[in-house]
Amino acid sequence: MKHVATGDRNAYDRCIFHVFDHVGRAVLILGLGVYPNTGVIDAYATLRLGDDLLAVRASDALGDDRLDLSTGPLRITVDEPLKRFTLSCEADPADPDGLSYEIAWTADFPAVWEPHHVQRRGDRLMLEGRRFVQAGSATGWIRARGAEIRLAAGEWTGTRDRSWGVRPVPGEDGGRAAEEHRPEGFHWLWIPARFEDRFVMVIAQEDADGHRALSEALLVHPEGGGRGDVQLGWPHTDITYRPGTRHPERAVVHLTDPARKPLELGVEILASSPLAVGAGYPPAADWQHGSWQGRGWTDRRTYDLSDPSAHPVAAFGVTDHSARFTLEGQVGYGIFEHGSFGRHDPSGFTGYDSVAP
Repeated sequence: MKHVATGDRNAYDRCIFHVFDHVGRAVLILGLGVYPNTGVIDAYATLRLGDDLLAVRASDALGDDRLDLSTGPLRITVDEPLKRFTLSCEADPADPDGLSYEIAWTADFPAVWEPHHVQRRGDRLMLEGRRFVQAGSATGWIRARGAEIRLAAGEWTGTRDRSWGVRPVPGEDGGRAAEEHRPEGFHWLWIPARFEDRFVMVIAQEDADGHRALSEALLVHPEGGGRGDVQLGWPHTDITYRPGTRHPERAVVHLTDPARKPLELGVEILASSPLAVGAGYPPAADWQHGSWQGRGWTDRRTYDLSDPSAHPVAAFGVTDHSARFTLEGQVGYGIFEHGSFGRHDPSGFTGYDSVAP
């Protein structure tokens, strides 16, 4: 968007894509955002391979052409709106073993509205976003660490999220609202799961008491299927965490069809990518979305995720887990995005230092 309906410096307009294989070998996450009231455009890509997270980030002054979805080596091309995209990252001549890719992302299901998302801190509006989500497939190649990974049809899944509105951008003092209205706890689930003949989207945001501010459970059929979207009730999730952490290993999402038949969406985590490491999501310490880095800024680095203590902020940010899902005898693949910080009574977490037994 070139002109937005607010002068709020936190106005934003951005997207995220996930591309991942079905055995947990690789998770590629990439996105691009514009911040029209601060004049910034930025983009990022992270690839989780084993214990390594390879990251590419770029930022620049925002120009006038909103159809140019590129900055530095990173580009998103809309080949057919809501249908086909080309995702690309140019290689760095100085680091031929670094991350590069060329991927065709194709939608297999229609884009689906997510609930209107509003968050306040005290009386101040902190976040107001509109979003849609979509699931599809991916082909092409990824090059990293001197090797090439081919994205074979049927062996990789893609999801994407598109959002816009108002969302905090670094560089502003939160004032009294931030000081006196610190949240006791936050629990977040965002779960797009793609099956051969259906797409399931589950969202839940809860506070420390378990009060739900955002909730969605929807079954979507492929476009042209002649059937409408189906609501699947009020989702409840049982999560099994790795002992001594809040890292999910598996889960069951309890759903209900319109005939009140219970449905169980099974979740098995395959690979994990913390968004606060490399991808620029709060509370990242080295770079966050929308922050001014100067003109033509590009940064490439590799993070070692083998030692969690080396990245303490990851535990206080959202992590995107590629996952294998089961539902009514079918197997599907998608993202189990999870964040849990502070007290969460339904999970038994008592504070920010509380972890699973």
